Amino acid sequence: MRTVVMGAGRSGLAAARFLAAHGQSVVLTDRRPDPGPALELELASVGIPGVWGDHPFVLLEACDGLVVSPGIPRQAPFIAEAIARGIPVMGEVELAHRWLRQQNHGSQVLAVTGTNGKSTTTDLVAHLLRAAGLAAVACGNLGTPMIEAVQSAGPGTVFVVELSSYQLESILAFHAEGAAFLNLTPDHLARHGTMDAYRDTKLRIFERQTSQDLRVVPEAHPEWWQDAPGSGGTARFGWRKCEAWCDGRGDLRLHGEVLLNRSELRIPGDHNVENALAASLLAKHAGASLLGLRQGLRSYPGLAHRLAFCGERGGVKAYNDSKGTNVDATLTAIQALPGPLVVLLGGTDKGTSYGPLRAALAGKLRRLVFLGEAIPQLMRDLGDLPHEAVPAFDEAVRIALALAQPGDQVLLSPACASFDQFDNFEQRGERFEALVGAWSNHTEDSHA
Repeated sequence: MRTVVMGAGRSGLAAARFLAAHGQSVVLTDRRPDPGPALELELASVGIPGVWGDHPFVLLEACDGLVVSPGIPRQAPFIAEAIARGIPVMGEVELAHRWLRQQNHGSQVLAVTGTNGKSTTTDLVAHLLRAAGLAAVACGNLGTPMIEAVQSAGPGTVFVVELSSYQLESILAFHAEGAAFLNLTPDHLARHGTMDAYRDTKLRIFERQTSQDLRVVPEAHPEWWQDAPGSGGTARFGWRKCEAWCDGRGDLRLHGEVLLNRSELRIPGDHNVENALAASLLAKHAGASLLGLRQGLRSYPGLAHRLAFCGERGGVKAYNDSKGTNVDATLTAIQALPGPLVVLLGGTDKGTSYGPLRAALAGKLRRLVFLGEAIPQLMRDLGDLPHEAVPAFDEAVRIALALAQPGDQVLLSPACASFDQFDNFEQRGERFEALVGAWSNHTEDSHA
C-alpha cells in the first residue's frame, strides 16, 4: 500500500518528504510536464517516484491515502475518484496535526484564518509568545508548511498556524486549542461559489474545539460566527467594550487590563490594532504573561511586504505593501496611512472593480500611478482621478517617488497579482524596496 501526494508545490513536497522519511511508500503526481533537473535529483535521492503531466487513476490502485495540495480544488476528477473509491483524502495540515498529536509531548496548536490580516496576526502571535519566554513557531499558509515545523521543533512548542480556506477544506480531525476568525470579505469565490460556502469553510477552524479551547472572533460582526461549529469559549475583539478592545483614548485593553496605547505599536492602521487585539487573546490563552504581551506588542516590526516602511527622503516616506494583491487589502493599506498619498496600482488584473478604493482616497490622494497589464481596467474604474499610466514597474516607481512632496507617503499596494512582471508578490516587493533604497540614499533633489 502507498500514499499518493497530489501537487508538487511547497506543501505537497513537504508532505512527500515527510512520508518517505518515515518509511512510507509514497508517489508524487503533478500536472507540470517534468520536475526539472534539481527536483528530479532530490526526489530520486530520497526514493520518491513522480508521475508528471497528469493524474492517472491507475495511481489510486493499492492506494491507502491521498494527500492533496491546497491549490487543487476538491472537485478535481482525481480527488473525486479517490473519494468514490473510499480512499481517505486529507491535506498536509491534517497530516502534520495527526503526527504532532501522536507525539503527545505537550505542544499546543493555535490557528488563524480570515480574508485579510491572517499572516500578520499569525506571525504576531508567535512573536508575543516568544517575548513571553515560550517556544513558538509560525507556520502554515504563512510560508513554512506545518509538516516541516512539527518535525523540527521541540516538545512543548506552540504552533501558530495560518490557515487559508483552501487548507481548511481538507482538514478532518484538526483541533486547535485557540483559533481566530478575523474578518470576511469576498475572495476565492471562483473556488467556493458563494460567500456562504466561503464563510462555512473558514468556520471549520472551530469545529473540533472543546469547552477548554478559545474561539476568537470580531465583536462587530456576530453574523459571521454565531453559528460556528465546536464548543470553544468565545472571546471577542474590536472597538467596543469586550474581551479585547481599543477604547476612545487608543488604549488596547485585554480583559480590562491596559496593554499599551496604539501609538506604541510599530504597525500602522486600525486593521493592525484589530490584529494586535486578536493576537493578544490567542497568546494569553496559550500562556503569555501581560508583561510578555506588552513587550512583544511594542517590539513587533511587522511582516515583510505588508505595509512595511522601507525608506524616507526629504520628508517623503515609502511603504511596501506588495502583499496587497486584492482590492480589500489595498483599501486597508490606504486607510492605514494619513496621506497625502502617491499610490502605485496594477499588475495582473483579478476581474474585480477598483471602484471601492475611491472613497478611501478622498481627501488624501496626491496621485495614482497605474502600472502593468491592469492599466485598462484601472483607467476604466479610476481614470478620472489624478493619475499617471506607466506600464514598466521600475519606471512607475521612479515616477511615483518623484511626484511625492514633503509629508507625502508613497505606497505600493497594487490590488493586483504580480505575475505580469514578477514571479510572486515577494519578488515585486523586494524590487520596490531596492528602488526605494537607491532613491533614499541619493543626495540629489528627487524633485528636480
